[in-house]
Amino acid sequence: MDTLGKRVAALIGVLAVAAALAAGHLVAGFVGPNASPFLAVGNTAIDLTPTGLKDFAVRTFGTYDKLVLLGGMGLTILGFAVVAGLLSRRSPLPGLALAGVLGVLGIIAVLNRPDLGAVAVIAPIASLLAGVFSFRYLHSTALRRSDDESRRTFLRLSGGLAVGAGVLGGFGQFLAGRVDVEGSRAAVGSLKPATPAPAIPNGSDFANIGTPTFITPNKDFYRVDTALTVPRLRAEDWHLRIHGLVNTELNLDFGDIRDRPLVERTITMTCVSNEVGGPYISTSNFTGILLRDLLLEAGVQPDADQLFSTSTDGWTAGTPLEDVMDPRRGALLAIGMNGEPLPVEHGFPARLVVPGLYGYVSATKWVVDLELTRFGQKSFYWEDRGWAARAPIKTQSRIDVPRGFATVPAGAVTVAGIAWAQQVGVDRVEVRIDGGPWQSADLAVEVNNQTWRHWRTTFQLTPGSHRAEVRAVDRNGYAQTDVRVPPIPDGATGWHSSLFTVE
Repeated sequence: MDTLGKRVAALIGVLAVAAALAAGHLVAGFVGPNASPFLAVGNTAIDLTPTGLKDFAVRTFGTYDKLVLLGGMGLTILGFAVVAGLLSRRSPLPGLALAGVLGVLGIIAVLNRPDLGAVAVIAPIASLLAGVFSFRYLHSTALRRSDDESRRTFLRLSGGLAVGAGVLGGFGQFLAGRVDVEGSRAAVGSLKPATPAPAIPNGSDFANIGTPTFITPNKDFYRVDTALTVPRLRAEDWHLRIHGLVNTELNLDFGDIRDRPLVERTITMTCVSNEVGGPYISTSNFTGILLRDLLLEAGVQPDADQLFSTSTDGWTAGTPLEDVMDPRRGALLAIGMNGEPLPVEHGFPARLVVPGLYGYVSATKWVVDLELTRFGQKSFYWEDRGWAARAPIKTQSRIDVPRGFATVPAGAVTVAGIAWAQQVGVDRVEVRIDGGPWQSADLAVEVNNQTWRHWRTTFQLTPGSHRAEVRAVDRNGYAQTDVRVPPIPDGATGWHSSLFTVE
């Protein structure tokens, strides 16, 4: 029996997988980008990944966690392709069997995506057929390489398949991105709130010495979500349904929101994945309409206690209704951020912003559905994965200056950073060096109790290694605990410290 060389066998496996992925990606361009088997399996992997591993990925790779996942998937698929080819040096059956297994996984992944309809299964089916056909045809052609002409035929087929896969995959990517969401966003125009937020006063930050600017520029605002690809939803295609335990179901389009008197609120948002001293906290001027007014218009029934929100990609969150309806919080259905329409990656056309709660229960992006329910009747994405159902943001603080392992001159050393105690407000911040007595820091001007507060203080330090620690005390008298707990299930606690060298 003829036997393929190892290099040829591995090449056949790789080319067949490339053809399969390209075909699936092309068809997904017509039926929905997330129907691409590669993306569907990736999204499923995100959903099935244990919570601890997800937290590790966010902590280790930050906003690059999805790129790392895609890269890892690509290398894994490449490995499977090579193995499939090597196992099929004599017969195509092992490779065809592995191709069938991968194809079935793609079909299952697509069928289980909450944001895809039944027609989306065409994409993984096309992927499966393309992979099986390409593998079988290349394999049979390679086995017939009895002379130079046969070898040239095989090389032409291989080269043509590689180029074709690249072209088809690229065209599929073009189709997936053909929704002109940037044009739609530009057409929204400037957002002029009828009730603007108070101007940020002078002295609200210490950015000149290294703390963040009080308002975070949109490009620097943290992003942590489960979207492997950012949903591309035009404002003119967006609709919001409000239903469940309401007296009157509401169905609104973007114009219904845009034409209402808009309000602006300055709000700090925090991700529950934020470790002590972590970067996942930012502040923005959000523009939109008050959620409370919208729900009162629908008529909230007395037994409702949860606002269950759903994103266009199927992600869900549950928010305590009492927090949404609290007029002191001013929860928003936001359509703008820092004076412009929401950036696509931050939820355009619309998102929720409920101050004082971690984002996984308060900040649904690309929101398309609001259902009034009761806790226990419906569970949401992160609740199903072991996170707390209710998640008020904890009083915390962070040192930004000096950064860990920095070297600073001897003498007067300034230590500065941020603190937050949302809905209550920061009363004071205390700092100590090398376990010594606590020293009260100077606080920046307070903007409101829903935002961070910047602080600074100065110590006279001699050369050597030093450790600064910080804790915040809120207006209820609660002093931030030194007990270190991880983010799971309802937010990290502990004092942040910075080890630095004085020379």
